[in-house]
Amino acid sequence: MKLSELKEIMVRNHGTMPLAVIMNSKTVDPRNKSSTAVFQLETAMGTAIESFDGSQAILVPRSRFSPVKKTNDLLALRSDAYYITPDFQLKLADTRNGIPPFIELDPKYYKYVDQLDMLVPNGLPSLLECKKLSLTGKIVFASNVVLKGEIKVINHSTDLKQLPSGVYENQTIEL
Repeated sequence: MKLSELKEIMVRNHGTMPLAVIMNSKTVDPRNKSSTAVFQLETAMGTAIESFDGSQAILVPRSRFSPVKKTNDLLALRSDAYYITPDFQLKLADTRNGIPPFIELDPKYYKYVDQLDMLVPNGLPSLLECKKLSLTGKIVFASNVVLKGEIKVINHSTDLKQLPSGVYENQTIEL
């Protein structure tokens, strides 16, 4: 991006970028659907590319981009499936061949970061060799849990259940 072009756009638009406004309906307390309804207004910076004549997009490989949209993504990122390089880059482990673990956490219990933290008070499970993890119900990991392949953990009760220490591989575990 040429700074002179950015300056021109900003001057032409009275100090702002002409970005589309996105309106999202939410509640003041996202944990309480009956709390006061509000609108969150936001802009998508990616749309700024439209403001520059002749601009082009580039494809960034997944190996350089680890989006965190939900706690599912955050659990993977915090796990040993990723590591930090000496120059502080976050990288997916080489053994994963560029594919992060696919994680589905029960949104009823793990939608928010504090709820995710309650899932792993004894430490994160190893996800280095985990292809897919699905959690349904209220679950907490014991220390030294290793998950490999495709794992599904189900707690049908409303009581909190612990997945004991151990190595689990390609299985469904009902607590």
